[in-house]
Amino acid sequence: MPAPPSLATSFRSSPIDYVLQADSYDELNKATGVMIGEASKLGYLINVDTDLRLNKPQLDINIDRERASGLGASVAEIGGTLETLLGGRVVTNFKRGTKQYDVILQMKPAARSKPGVIDGIYIRGTGGLVQLANVVKVQETLAPKELNHYNRIRSAAITANLLPGKTIGVALDDLDRIAQEKLPPTVKREYAGQSLFLLAVVFIYLVLSAQFESFIHPLTILLSVPLAVFGALLTLFIFGQSLNIYSQIGLIMLIGLVTKNSILIVEFSNQLRAQGQTIAEAVIQAATIRLRPILMTSFATIFGVLPIAIGLGAGAESRRPLGLAVVGGLFFSTFLTLVLVPVVYTLLARFGRVELAGLEERTELRPVEEPAHAEELV
Repeated sequence: MPAPPSLATSFRSSPIDYVLQADSYDELNKATGVMIGEASKLGYLINVDTDLRLNKPQLDINIDRERASGLGASVAEIGGTLETLLGGRVVTNFKRGTKQYDVILQMKPAARSKPGVIDGIYIRGTGGLVQLANVVKVQETLAPKELNHYNRIRSAAITANLLPGKTIGVALDDLDRIAQEKLPPTVKREYAGQSLFLLAVVFIYLVLSAQFESFIHPLTILLSVPLAVFGALLTLFIFGQSLNIYSQIGLIMLIGLVTKNSILIVEFSNQLRAQGQTIAEAVIQAATIRLRPILMTSFATIFGVLPIAIGLGAGAESRRPLGLAVVGGLFFSTFLTLVLVPVVYTLLARFGRVELAGLEERTELRPVEEPAHAEELV
C-alpha cells in the first residue's frame, strides 16, 4: 500500500468558499448555522456545508480563583499539576549505552481515562493538601475536531456548489448580503479558494495594463491562461489524476510560464509598430523572430519537469500531478499561443487603433507662426 501524501488537502474543492472569522468557535458555530440555513433558501446553491464540526467531547476545567486563593493554591500550581498528571512532563533523562531516554511523569492511562479523575488529584495549599475538585469546576462540552484559522484568526469555511446558469460573483454577492443582514458585526467575512480566482485574474489584468499602458494588450496576454489550464486539466484527466494541492501548485507555476510566451510576442510587436511597421507586418515578424526562444524555453521546461510527470523516485505518486499539470498545460498552450495570440493581437490592435489615432491627433505639435520682421512692419 503506498504511503499517504505528505501534504494533505482539505475538503474545500467547491467553487464557493466563504470564510467567517470570529473570536470564539461558539460564535462561529451559530454564524455558520445561520448562513447555511439562509444560503440553502437561495435555490441555486447545493451541497452547502461547513468545515466546523463541534463533535469532539472534552472536559473544560475552570478554576475558581477566589476559592483557590483562599486555600493558598496558586493558578500556576493547579495548571502544572494537571499538565503533569494528565498530559505528562519530562522530569529527567537517563542514558543506556549510546542512547538517551526521557523520563516522563504521568498518570496511568487507565486512571486518566476515567471521568472522575479530578476527584483523586490533590494539590498543596497553605493548610495542607487540597482536593482539586474543591477549587475547579468541570464541565462537559463539545469542541471542534480541527481548530481552523484563516490569517491567524479563528475561522469556519462555508462551501457550496452552483447550479448551471449562476456565477460565483452572484453567489458571493448574495452571501455578503445575508451576512450583513443576519450576522453580528463581530463576525468578519473573507473569500478563499476558487472564490478568489476572479479577483486574482482582475489583479493580474490591472498590473499588465499598467505595464503596457493599455487596457487592450493584457487581454491578448491573458488568452494563454485558459488554454494552459484546459491543457493541464485534460492531461490530468487522461492519466487519471485528481485536482489536488500538488496539481494546483502546478497550475500556479503554469500561469507564470505561459504568460511569458504571450508577453514576448506582444511586447516585440509593439516595438516594431513604434518603428513604423503596420500591425500585420509587426505581428508576423514578432511571431517569427520569437518562435525559437519560445520553443526553446518551453521544451526546456517540459523536459525538466518530465521526470516528475513520469513518476520517478521515492514519493513520486504525490508529485506526479504537479508534473503532469505543467507538462500538459505548457505543451498544449505553447502551440495554440503561437497561433491565437497573433490573431487576437491583430483584431484588438485594429479595434484600438481609432483611439490611438485620436490620441496622436490631440498631441500633434502645431507649427508656431514666426513673428514679422521689422522691415515688414514699416
